[in-house]
Amino acid sequence: MKRGVLGAALGLAALALAGCASDSQPGDVENACAIFDERPHWRRAVAASEAKWGAPAHVQLAIIWKESSFEADARPSRTYALGFIPTGRRSSAYGFSQALDGTWEWYRQDSGNAWADRDDFEDAADFVGWYMAKTRSVNGVAMEDAYHHYLNYHEGHAGFRRGDWRRKAWLDRVAREVTRKAEDYRLHMEVCEA
Repeated sequence: MKRGVLGAALGLAALALAGCASDSQPGDVENACAIFDERPHWRRAVAASEAKWGAPAHVQLAIIWKESSFEADARPSRTYALGFIPTGRRSSAYGFSQALDGTWEWYRQDSGNAWADRDDFEDAADFVGWYMAKTRSVNGVAMEDAYHHYLNYHEGHAGFRRGDWRRKAWLDRVAREVTRKAEDYRLHMEVCEA
């Protein structure tokens, strides 16, 4: 009898670990087909977000790629006083989407996805789609416009409207990088979905 209980417990532990591993970083984050081959449920997640919010899957992927490189538990680096005393992190950004605490709470309340977790890819894709829909509504950015979506994503809607990004040459380069990656992902997806 004890072996049966132990076997069941080990089986449940293996299932739990397999569930965690299913949202671990894929081996090749540069190619959408490779990502979806390794994580088929991620294809379904971005497709569901696209259907729900109108956010193109390839733009969602490019934003997540830039924000976390598809690492579920990504966080900003720690800051240190005197070079060695930890003082915290640069921001509360966390997870695939690198959503800030306050923005994530806004999403959970506004979308009705109260149990959403930032380290769950399906929730992160839904968040990115939701944020893109808000960006379209608030700042009139076309859903295919990866460049301006990324600027809104990084600076926030009000920061984008103020033009804060115009004083950050590095951010222009990053938004262009996201735009190129979105186009790469779009081309990959045309091939693997054909």
